[in-house]
Amino acid sequence: MILLDFVQVSAVCAGQHSDPFSFLGMHLVDGALQVRAWLPDAAQCSLIEAKTGKKLADFELVDERGFFAAVVPRRKNHFAYRLRVEWPTETVEIEDAYRFAPVLGEMDLWLLAEGNQLRPYERLGTHFRTMDGIDGVAFAVWAPNAQRVSVVGDFNYWDGRRHVMRLRRECGVWEIFLPNVVEGQGYKYEIIDQHGGLQIKADPYGFSAELRPATASRVARLPAWVEGTQTRKAANALNAPVSIYEVHLASWRRRTEEGNRWLSYRELADELVQYCVEMGFTHIELMPVNEHPFDGSWGYQPLGLYAPTSRFGTPDDFRFFVEAAHANGLGVILDWVPGHFPSDKHGLAEFDGSHLYEHSDPREGFHQDWNTLIYNFGRNEVRNYLIGNALYWLERYGIDGLRVDAVASMLYRDYSRKDGEWIPNQFGGRENLEAIDFMRRMNEVVGVERPEAITLAEESTAFPSVSRPPAMGGLGFHYKWNMGWMNDTLSYMKEDPVNRKYHHNKMTFGLVYAFTENFVLPLSHDEVVHGKGSLLDKMPGDAWQKFANLRAYYAFMWAHPGKKLLFMGCEFAQGAEWNHDSSLDWHLLEGDNPWHRGVQHLVKDLNTTYRANPALYQIDFDHRGFEWISHDDGENSIFSFIRKGEADDEFVIVVSNFTPVPRHGYRLGVPRAGLYSEILNSDSEYYGGSNTGNIGLPSEGISAQGRLYSICMTIPPLATVYLRWSKA
Repeated sequence: MILLDFVQVSAVCAGQHSDPFSFLGMHLVDGALQVRAWLPDAAQCSLIEAKTGKKLADFELVDERGFFAAVVPRRKNHFAYRLRVEWPTETVEIEDAYRFAPVLGEMDLWLLAEGNQLRPYERLGTHFRTMDGIDGVAFAVWAPNAQRVSVVGDFNYWDGRRHVMRLRRECGVWEIFLPNVVEGQGYKYEIIDQHGGLQIKADPYGFSAELRPATASRVARLPAWVEGTQTRKAANALNAPVSIYEVHLASWRRRTEEGNRWLSYRELADELVQYCVEMGFTHIELMPVNEHPFDGSWGYQPLGLYAPTSRFGTPDDFRFFVEAAHANGLGVILDWVPGHFPSDKHGLAEFDGSHLYEHSDPREGFHQDWNTLIYNFGRNEVRNYLIGNALYWLERYGIDGLRVDAVASMLYRDYSRKDGEWIPNQFGGRENLEAIDFMRRMNEVVGVERPEAITLAEESTAFPSVSRPPAMGGLGFHYKWNMGWMNDTLSYMKEDPVNRKYHHNKMTFGLVYAFTENFVLPLSHDEVVHGKGSLLDKMPGDAWQKFANLRAYYAFMWAHPGKKLLFMGCEFAQGAEWNHDSSLDWHLLEGDNPWHRGVQHLVKDLNTTYRANPALYQIDFDHRGFEWISHDDGENSIFSFIRKGEADDEFVIVVSNFTPVPRHGYRLGVPRAGLYSEILNSDSEYYGGSNTGNIGLPSEGISAQGRLYSICMTIPPLATVYLRWSKA
């Protein structure tokens, strides 16, 4: 007669037992070993000694719902065993998940509990392990307020009663080791939350995910470690040429002949990488590739922070893409979104019935602009989750940098809120102190653990020292997007040339603050969507003038202090606004029209010229690298300046004319006697221009703009010219 607590038996059969490891598996009861198993739909079960394969006992069915129990004769010490189960259609031997020891060690519990586990992804999620000689997968998920958590998946009929997990109360993590689970199988966590409700959630630490509209995580191996290199560190440095091509992978190019399908990561590793190399860019920036449920969010509403989206292939395929980029000398930057997440039921929202990842008060925890939730940055485990994710992409895929989205929305509690819709911080201010601490901590960790990597902030306010070290009171980012420069200069370029003299300061104002941060000059996707039209559309005038304006503007931008970023399609002056559901208009580069090809040729040559002349990048963030020649010729809408490198003779003179009138005999002061030659002219006929220019300009001993020497040049209409000095 087997004595059992039938209240616990009933709880197991109903999937309601909160601590199944205390009841299922092998236990010493009144001096005898007793084994209990819950096997719904099984007809019979026998106990098999794992070491010898010998049958030791038959189980007794003690509850018709599938609860079996057996007493092991003449045994008092625990041993490894298997279950021989007779199902309606077959008899198989299986491993009992409830015979294995805990997955997490004491140090894991300690670090997870205090929120100082730098790499929680190495413990949570799915991990292939061998326990007691048996291969399988360890599952672990943080859900401290849940009443019960089960892992459900392709391996257990998605039945939440079969594999209820063990709660490690010290840190609120539920865990279980499941033998014979294989890579690629789908799974989720079935949670009885703190209110008794039933939820089915994807794994917050899932390394792979199903393709939408399916929402399960997929069992995947933790990607292998990628060592950082000095080569990548040098390529990301403040004194390096950085020219970034921003890409939305789903719409860069599509196979229209194959149902308008996306390119795969492996196809992109060939086509996109080679295109960027040919165009001379130094980095590719990918709009978010974290798994996300809605195509129209462009990835900016991510749910699977640890999973490369399955839209384009597997995690291994994505890793192949990154490796291909690095093999071709390109850096890879990911758009990273720690500022908000969507409220889809399979995601993080009210994960265990409590506001676990998000704030409970909507005045702190809900983004009105995007209908998304806001992370609770003051919670150690949430900070751990996000900082660990930053390290995950840098360390496990070798990503070069993270461009952090919507930093302004994190910095301020009243961001896009009216009075009464936000809660002040503890000092009564509007700054989000927890978010500020989070960003500083994240940047400190990245700086120590992955010193070759960079972080870039999309930050649109005047918050000070975004790209200064935390030790100096800064946020610790390496770079900040210069949204002010972008808005001012685009506003200027939209003006009819006849009116530009009244807006001259919009092109010069950026130099007032250019060296207060380490700036990236961004012409991003945000400027070509939501009815804003394309960059080409923003330019005034007839078709010739539109293209000339755009070429002159690009050349001005590439010479201006700051690293460069250009959104895909803008490099060949796509005429239509960007559409995420279709390919770029590559057909514009076909046929007899030279203008789109001309802009593409110009961008390629701008990158080549930029990388070949240290004066254009070496001292980007110090006033020593820039000097105005003339910033006050508003009447002619002409700007002229010098970019300088570290060497005394390393400088480039830049002259822009933003009117359609060529300026003949224009006298320009120069720093040295010698010969000045064009190294780039955006009005070249090769780019679709009028081919107005200069062939060698010897200096003269005539003073101009406060300089002893000058040259007399022709400045082409709607054009920017670069001049290089040499001894006469």
